Amino acid sequence: MSLTEKNHKRKVVVIGAGSVGATFCYALAQSGLADEIVLVDQNIDLARGQVLDLAHGQSFFPPVHIRVGDRKDYADASVLVMTAGARQQPGESRLHPLRRNAAIVRQVCREMVDMNSPGVLVMVSNPVDILTWVAAEETGWRPGRVLGSGTVLDSARFRSFLSQNCNIDIHNIHAYILGEHGDSEFAAWSMTHVAGIPIDEYCDTCRRCAPTGQESEWLAVRKSIEEQVRYSAYHIIDYKGSTYFAIGLALVRIVGAILRDENSVLTVSTVLKGEYGLSDLCLSVPCIVARHGVERIMEARLTETEEEALAASAAVLRTTLDELMQEE
Repeated sequence: MSLTEKNHKRKVVVIGAGSVGATFCYALAQSGLADEIVLVDQNIDLARGQVLDLAHGQSFFPPVHIRVGDRKDYADASVLVMTAGARQQPGESRLHPLRRNAAIVRQVCREMVDMNSPGVLVMVSNPVDILTWVAAEETGWRPGRVLGSGTVLDSARFRSFLSQNCNIDIHNIHAYILGEHGDSEFAAWSMTHVAGIPIDEYCDTCRRCAPTGQESEWLAVRKSIEEQVRYSAYHIIDYKGSTYFAIGLALVRIVGAILRDENSVLTVSTVLKGEYGLSDLCLSVPCIVARHGVERIMEARLTETEEEALAASAAVLRTTLDELMQEE
């Protein structure tokens, strides 16, 4: 039975009522994208409290049914969003919570399969690339139906820093972070445009960060921007313990592309099957996202340096994945 036949409502089930899950529900409710939002958590009191708090604001956003649910709700979900898991602690990389979270993901995925869920699964729990692969393996669903939030947030951070640095409206900037959602991610400068102008051409005429016109000046600025993107999460975690506002909004963007069948280009994490010379692992590259998840992986022409960076990022993930499989 197809998703359309089995489910006529835009029903989004969120697994995990913590900061990320609740913030996503809050942002999704205001967007008007969903007809029904169901929050599932082992801590039933936490889920009840979050739902009650959200329900009290219903007069301020479009009509949507918000309630606490359980595994039975997987059976007719349009989208399943997995945010549950141990959070990243100060001083930890995103790979540290892996062993704690892999077991949680496998259990939840088995329940989704048992309930014959027709939905698209969006993984958010960290380390998201590894856990997206775990979820894809556990469900056995077709490639693309399981995807991770990947570097959608990192790409948004990249655009934000570029906007501030160039003094240009962020909506006129296209830029992508590729690879692991983590320390080995990299900026695809060859794919970066300001109002359709390639960034190299724009920098040649702007000279805002290179007043003397020397290449070394703007290369230093680019390196600084890339490092700010890479370490943003660490700074936020050091300041307040976790990140949840921006990722909540990024998830609305991803889920919206699925619910509205948008064919949007987003750098989600997905299983690669030979694209970019990589196979049997998940990382972020530009993908067309629509009703059924990842409809197509776009193979952009990267520079030699970027190809090496992508291969290096894949190697980091491969090592971690191999270690996980050995332990299991």
